[in-house]
Parts: sequence; structure tokens; C-alpha cells
Amino acid sequence: MSSSQRRIERRGADVIVHATGAVRGVVRPPGSKSLTNRALVCAALAEGESTLRGASCSDDALLMIDGLRSLGIRIEHRDGAVRVRGCRGFLPRADVDLDAGNAGTVMRFLTALATLGNGRYRIDGSERMRARPIGDLVHALQSLGAGIGFDQQSGYPPLTMASHGLTGGTVVFERPPSSQFLSALLMVAPYAANDVMIEVRGALPSRPYVDMTLAVMRAFGVESLAAADAPRFIVPSGQRYCACVYDVEPDASAATYFWSAAAITGGDVTVSGLPRDSLQGDTSFVDVLERMGCAVNEPASGLRVVGPQTGSLRGVDANLNEMPDTVQTLAVAALFADAPTTIRDVANLRVKETDRLAALAAELPKLGAHVELLEDGLIVHPAKTLRPARIATYDDHRMAMSFALAGLRVDGVVIADAECVSKSVPDFFELLDSLGSD
Repeated sequence: MSSSQRRIERRGADVIVHATGAVRGVVRPPGSKSLTNRALVCAALAEGESTLRGASCSDDALLMIDGLRSLGIRIEHRDGAVRVRGCRGFLPRADVDLDAGNAGTVMRFLTALATLGNGRYRIDGSERMRARPIGDLVHALQSLGAGIGFDQQSGYPPLTMASHGLTGGTVVFERPPSSQFLSALLMVAPYAANDVMIEVRGALPSRPYVDMTLAVMRAFGVESLAAADAPRFIVPSGQRYCACVYDVEPDASAATYFWSAAAITGGDVTVSGLPRDSLQGDTSFVDVLERMGCAVNEPASGLRVVGPQTGSLRGVDANLNEMPDTVQTLAVAALFADAPTTIRDVANLRVKETDRLAALAAELPKLGAHVELLEDGLIVHPAKTLRPARIATYDDHRMAMSFALAGLRVDGVVIADAECVSKSVPDFFELLDSLGSD
């Protein structure tokens, strides 16, 4: 792609995306922020020094590192990796104020982690974070012996803890709004005085993220017992994380944007370093693209998607409960389908960085689509003719990255306040611009 064909044009805080033909090439997204933040917690609790290779440098990962450092964990960047000196389960500092920003994993994971300390801890976040529920996690920690309470509104941050460790016991979740609550408990459970059993009644959203948590725990030497017939987990007490060298996979949620770029433009994009059997459930998004008419294969270098040469995708009916971070990606790809696309079982998107369902319902029509909001999802009706527009991002990185894809076919789409991509993929627009085109 020549300099006269730049795909990305920056104008102040906004980005203008230009259609430059079919997108082709090989790209490696940065390390998964989900895996990075889980590995950081396990490494912080471990005995010895762990090395995380390929770790995310996103805002969320940096917030986690800042929080762990505030708790007294020694973390440094050296030789292109993150080195973490674990505390053996004994947090070095108390009387600490923690800031989670608008990072859900940071708020939930650090809340659970701080209950293992000995003293006072307070955790707060952004204005949006104060509107994101955490009551189920707090009540679960209380049932395990934690001294923790709400500072202002019941069920929401900020929180204050008078910590003295966890006794252990049984926790029952009734339809938890986030799998992160379960992941937070699982990671600290080995350090409780007694075994911890966690039972989930009703639907467990985003189950692959729980499986990811268990896999990271195993990599650091801790095993759990999972029931085959129900979402029930037992973590025997007395186990301890062991320091290790941990290789972080490329971010599969980020990969969905590049695969979708191929799908939308009739292009050919390979995401390197990411196998189809990745720890990350979002790699299953290629199955949705396959149903929409794309070809998917797995060369030695990674996972490849080739878009249909007709320029038109097929509309699909997709349950995205297990990969909710791909909803906006699919909603934008649906603009270029030959029939409506229905996205189901993602009601928890209303309590993400923004109300993502409402945001999609507001922004997709700017491009010409008709959107029906459902109780747990939405239906996208594509228009015969699409038009460029300025897209509001609501300080949500996934709104910015997904709607940028529309500009690959609809020249001149403007992404407002595009710097919000730093939450997960700081160099997203540079990576998108680096891919070739016809």
C-alpha cells in the first residue's frame, strides 16, 4: 500500500478510515490482556520470580501492574518481558488505596486478592466502574470469611476491606453477571485456610474465560476439581503457586478485528501465533465467520480467514454468550451481510465499559442499518446503501476497533476519541494500517 493509499488518517483525537480494497497480510496482535492479568495475579502470589513473555502492555494490564505494586509486589520490565517477584501469598503492604480505573478484571481480581492481606485496603475506579455491579463477588468473599463492605452504594464500588485472610467454605452464585467473579475467587482460593467450593446455579456467562483461569492456575502449579455435570469447582487448600516462565498468547479478541477485516473486504488475513485450540474462547469467532461464508484454515503460522469474493456475507443467528467481546465485531460485519443477523444471550453487555447494546443501537443506524434491540441481544438489518458517519465510542475500546472495520468498505468513517483503543490494543490502528490491500 503506497503512502497515497493510507488506510488510517489521524485528525486530532479522531481517526478517519479509508476504504483501500481487499485487506491482505499477516498480523500478530499484542499479548492477551485477559491472560496477562490472570498470569500477573498468579505470579504475584507465587514463590519466586516469574517471567511473563509476550505480556500485554494495554491500559488494563498497566493498571493491574500498578495495583500489584501498590500491594508491595516487585514487578519490572526487563529483556522484553515482565518479571514478577511473588509474595508467597503474604501481601507485603496494608493500608493501601487501589485504583481500578474502568478495568473490570482489575477491580474484581484485586478485590479478591486484597482479602488475603492483613490490614485495611480500599479500592475504587472510574465513574463508569462505580456503576458496574460487584455485589455478588463481595457477598461471596464475605461467605469465605472476608471483612469487606461497600463505601457508598450497596452492590457497587468503592469498597473497603479489613482483611485477615480467607477461611474457605462454600460459595453459591445465582446467575452471576460476570464470569470474572468466579475467576477472581478461583485464583485466591488456594490461599484460604480450608477448601473452597464454588457452585454456579443458572447460566454462567463467558464460560471459556473460567476455563482460561483454570488453565493459567495449572501453569503456575495449582489444580482444581470441576464437576462434569454442573458448574461446580473445588480448590483444595494448601496448594501454592510456583514461579514459572509463562508465554502469553496473542489477544484473540483483538484477532477478531483482523479476521473480520478479511471477511468484510473479501481479503485474506492470517493472525500469527494463535492456534484454533487456543486457551481463549474468542478464537471460536472464526466459526461464526465460516458460517457467514468465509474460508478458515490453519497454516503453520497461525489462523487464516479468507473473505468471500462476492463481497457479501451471509446473515447468521449467533449465540455469543461464551464470547461477548466479539458482539460489536459481529454487529459491524453484519452490515455487509445479505440478510439480518441476530445476536443472542449477551444481556451482560449492558454492564461492560458502556451499555454496549445501547451503544450499537445508537451508532449502527448512523451508517444506514436498522437495529432491533432484544432483551438479551439485537438484530442488525443491513441496508442496501451504507453511508459514512462520525461514530461515538463511549470511551469503549471495542466500539472504536469494531466500527473502524466499517470504514474498510464505507470510505470516510470517522472514529471519535479513537485513543480509547489503548485499553486493550494500543497500536490497533497501526496494525490495521500495516496490512496490505489490492
